[in-house]
Parts: sequence; C-alpha cells; structure tokens
Amino acid sequence: MTPTPPSFKTPDALRKDKDPPTGDRVRGRALSLGMLLALVICLITPFNNAYRQATPLGGGHFPLAPFYILVWLMILIGAIRWIFKDRELLTGKEVLVVWALMVVVSGVAWTGLARTFFINLTAPYHFATVENRWEEVLHPLMPRIWYPQSEAAIADLYNGFTGGRQLGWWEVLRQIPWEAWLLPLLSWGGFIFLCYFVMACIVSLLSKQPLYNERMNFPLLRVPLLMQEAMDENALGRFFANRFMLAGLLVPVFLHTMNGLSFYNPEIPQIPTLILAGQYFSKTGLFAGFYKLKIYIYPAFIGFAFLTSKQISFSFWFFFIAGELLIGLLSVLGINIPAAALGVTFGPALSRPEETQMIGAYLVFFVFLAWLARFHFLETVRVGLGLKKEVDAESGWLSTRTAFWGFVAGGCGIVVWCHYFGIPLLVSFLVVGAFFLFTLVATRVICQGGIAYFTLSAAPIDGITAFFGVRMFTGMGILVAAIIQKVLFVDLRESLMPSLLHARKVVDGARNTRRIFVCLAVMLAAGVVVSLLAMLTLSYKFGIRELQLDWATRTTLTVYDNIYTLIESPIEPGKWVLIFSLAGAAIMLGLVTCYHRFYWWPIHPIGYLTAYSFSMQTLWFSFFVGWLCNALCMRYGGVVLFKKLRNFFVGLIIGDFFMAGTWAIIGLFSHSSYLVLPD
Repeated sequence: MTPTPPSFKTPDALRKDKDPPTGDRVRGRALSLGMLLALVICLITPFNNAYRQATPLGGGHFPLAPFYILVWLMILIGAIRWIFKDRELLTGKEVLVVWALMVVVSGVAWTGLARTFFINLTAPYHFATVENRWEEVLHPLMPRIWYPQSEAAIADLYNGFTGGRQLGWWEVLRQIPWEAWLLPLLSWGGFIFLCYFVMACIVSLLSKQPLYNERMNFPLLRVPLLMQEAMDENALGRFFANRFMLAGLLVPVFLHTMNGLSFYNPEIPQIPTLILAGQYFSKTGLFAGFYKLKIYIYPAFIGFAFLTSKQISFSFWFFFIAGELLIGLLSVLGINIPAAALGVTFGPALSRPEETQMIGAYLVFFVFLAWLARFHFLETVRVGLGLKKEVDAESGWLSTRTAFWGFVAGGCGIVVWCHYFGIPLLVSFLVVGAFFLFTLVATRVICQGGIAYFTLSAAPIDGITAFFGVRMFTGMGILVAAIIQKVLFVDLRESLMPSLLHARKVVDGARNTRRIFVCLAVMLAAGVVVSLLAMLTLSYKFGIRELQLDWATRTTLTVYDNIYTLIESPIEPGKWVLIFSLAGAAIMLGLVTCYHRFYWWPIHPIGYLTAYSFSMQTLWFSFFVGWLCNALCMRYGGVVLFKKLRNFFVGLIIGDFFMAGTWAIIGLFSHSSYLVLPD
C-alpha cells in the first residue's frame, strides 16, 4: 500500500468537510471506575515488578494490566447485558475510557517515574567512596533541597528497616523518616507536576493535527477500538467466536501454557522463543554487526506489526538491518572508530559513535513535523493570542487559548526552575527545548509506528553537547540537567506523552471531554503520590538491595559517573560524533523529502529513528514477520483477505496479553514468575 500524502488543509477547512463526531456522554461511573483501577495498578505495580519479579503490570505503551482488565470487563458487561436485556452498566466507549485512564497512569508506577526516582535521589550519597570522589566533587554542587539529608534514612532505604519484613505495611509507612523526605518530595513533586501539565497542554494543542489533519492510524489502539465497536453493536460474542480470532488466540495460549508449565516444572518440554542467531556470524567482516543478533518471538508484537502500516513496519526492520550492516561496512572499509571516540554521553543505549546519527535525525524529523503542521501551528498561535475565534472550542481537553498560555507559562516555569538550581539561563532554554523535542518525536514514533516497547538511543543532552560542547553548562549546570533528564526525559519505555495522545484519541468525540480531562488530571496527581508512596514503603520494608532494581541502580550510577567525569575534565565531543550527527541529519532530510515528494516511496522516515534503539533489537523480527504477512495478504488477497486475517493477528495480541496477565497473577502467589512479555 502506498502512503497517503498528509492533508495540508487547516483544521477549520477540514472540519467543514467532515466534522468530528459528537458521540455520547461518558458517565461518572466510568470515570470513577477508571480512576479506582488506575490507582490500584499504581499501588500493586512496585510490589509485583520489583519484589515478585513478575511480568510488569504497567510496562510499555500498551501495558498489560489495563488491557487484561479491559478484556475481562468487556466480557463481564457483555454477559450482564445478555442476561439482563435492558441493563447497560457501561457502553463500549465508556469501557474504553476506563482503559485509557489506566494506561495514562500505569507507567508512572514503574519506569515512567517510580522505578529510578528514589535511587536518583540517594545514589550520590549511598555509593560515594574515596575512590570515586563524589563526596568531594559532586556533593558541594548538589542542591540540598533535592536530596534527603539523613544518612540513616538513606541507609534504611537500601537495607530496609530492622525487622521490616515482619512489620505490616501501615507500620512501615508510619516509620518512614518523613522529616528527611519532605523537602525533596515537595521540590521534585512541583517539577514533575509542572512537566506533566506542559505535556497535557502540548497534547491538547497538537492532537488535532494527527487526529483530523493526518488521520493517523494509531496501531496500538486498533484492538481496543475493534473491541469497543463489537461491544457497542452487541456483537462481542461473534467477535471472540470468529474462527480466525480463535485460531490466533490458540497460538499464544498453547505456547505460553507449555512454557509456563516448563518454567515451574523443567521436565515439561519448552518451546523456544529466543534464538541466538549471532553465533552464525563472524566478529569481523561485513556482518560483524550481527555478532550479537537475537531473534525474539512475541506473538503480540507480530500482531501489532501486522496492524501497522506496511510501509512503517517494513522501515523498522529494514533500518535495523541496515544499521547493523553499517558497522561491518565501516570495518571492511578500514574505518575503525574506537568506542572511546564517543566521549561521555547520557544515552541509555548509546555505545558506538555511529549511533549518534540519531541526534541529527531527531532534529530534522522534528522540523519536518513542524512543517507538516505549519497551518495548524499558525492557527493555534492566532487563537492563543486572541486574534481569531476558536472553532469547536468544546472538542478538546482545554480551549486553545488556555492550553496555549498554559504551555507558555509552564514552559517558562520549567526554565526558571532549571535556572534557579544552577543551569545558565540560555542553556536552560536549550535543555528544556531538547527535552520536549525528543519526547515529541518519540511520541510520534510510538503512536504512529505502533511500538509498544520503545527506548531512546541518544539522550537530549547528547544532542546539545554534540553541537555546542560541555563547557557552557558549568559544573552545577551539567549535574542539574543530567539528573532532571534521568528523572523524566530519558527512560521513555513508559513515557507519559504517548499515553496522553492515545487517551486523547480514545475520548475524541465525547461530549464531556473537559470533565474527562479534569478526572485525568486528578487521577494523574493521585497516581504519582500513590506510586511514590508504594515504592518508598516497599524499599523501607525489604531494602532496595533485595529488590530487582539492578538496572535502575546501574543506570543511575552511570549518570553520576559521567557527571563527575565532565566536571573534572570537560571533554568536548570528538569529531566523529559531530560527523555522524550531521550525517544523520542529511540522511533524514533525504528520507523526509522523498517520503513527501514521491507517493511510491516505500520507506517511512520514523524507521530510521529506531535503527539503534534497544527496543528494535528485541522487536525487529516481530516487525519483519508482521510486515511479511501484511505484504503477502495485500498482494494475493487484497482488502477482503486482510479483513479476515486481521482477526487472526488480533487474536495473537489478545491471547498473548491474556496469558501474560494470567501468569502474572500466578506469580503474585509464588516465589518466581514466568515472563511472557519483555521486561
């Protein structure tokens, strides 16, 4: 299928052609249920993920717990509707809103915030040694209000209270040294809520562009939307009884039943879902980049890939293969670039200078998105400044004028906050701009590409230092910027903004979107509080040392090590970083030009943005299989066959997540858990 050129009509002109649907009113019972379930997920997730080491309940941008609850909720309501013919507890739209509310807040309880938050605030004190000289170099620069100033409070956080395992949860909560945590929680809480408010304003302002102007596909929403449609048409039974659907369901059910039983009883044979393909490639030569190649088999992600645009799913695996080939090609050409040429970086998956192509690529793709939305931007500014009256003011979460000035005030507030704690003023604008630039581009990749599990390669600060160097930050500036980035803007596996855009799509057309937004804002604030309290209580009861937080600890220590290195010897990025950044910008410029100019162009630019992402190392094979099935289906069966086979791949998704949820529940009552989805 060839890509459909994006529409360049203004939102006013487009809505004259076709107004957005008005829909029904979402009742208070749905909002209350969604808020309650969301807070329960926030409460349970740290215990399930960190202590039980079970399948993450809120991981990724299509989290397990909300979808598992959605399936059972629809089945329950459908059964009640069938038994009591006139009884309608919730409509399909309302159930979908319940799901969206859970999705928005579920990531906050894990990698989106709580997983690394307390380690970020205590690592420079707890892990300070004579050898690393953190006490001598870093401690004088760290804002005291950010960190607990009690050695006992920090020691108990890592070791747990004496006899903490025998204490009840409420008793542990009461014994937490709140006097040490009050100021850090208040100062960081203000910053977190300010950033979340700005993200909500951005989504409210910009969502009309993908929703109405470009008619984005939103692959991760296809299954919930199909289920909603079936429920509203009283066809939920036929939906699940479809023979293609049942065939798709049986694949992951059989796979994970066998592997789950084998996990608990090794005598039962296991079906391999991981193939170490790297052993078939040499460490040198053209295919050196594939030396560590792995093939993961995840039925759900194959399903998402099938539902994604064929052009996009092809681009994901194509650029991953091309990126690995580049490493070998450079070696064959005699261009051996040492990893040390990368210098000091903060990217979570940045390991080679070649990967800094993403810095330039992100910047150019952001400019491309801004150019596509230029008419919408112009209209937004005019309405925000009061130069034009807003059309359909009630259709969004906030009025354009409120969201516009909320974004301006909130953005300036973040800049002032950063400057107050030590970042030079002009650098503060650069840092905050880079944070939201990378987040916006990642949001586009996730929502348009259907990537439920996404990670950045290069970090926003890497982009600034690549072009402007490190010295302009000052020692305190680089410390403050790096810690802020680590708290909210680098671990994007469960970023808030993509979930907000998905939620905006779900509630689109409801008559009381403002009320939904108020509930979402209240729930998000409560979710942050509940998640941090749950994580803090868990840590003091068992101790961080006893929890599965090795990744969070390791990545946080790396950040502080890099800060120390840059303060002691502000090393400028090597020439190879700048060369590859400019090369990435040039390649992306060529890609977006061809994508926009030639309707037959087979490659989508967002595939290039994920070439070196750790997530693509896990998902590339799933996208390859999904693309291949989609291409063969459309080539030999057309739309008719696609609509039939679509149910099979929807079944793969539902079955995979159903089994993941079932084993997660079993894991809560056992000492270990079989993992269905990637951690």
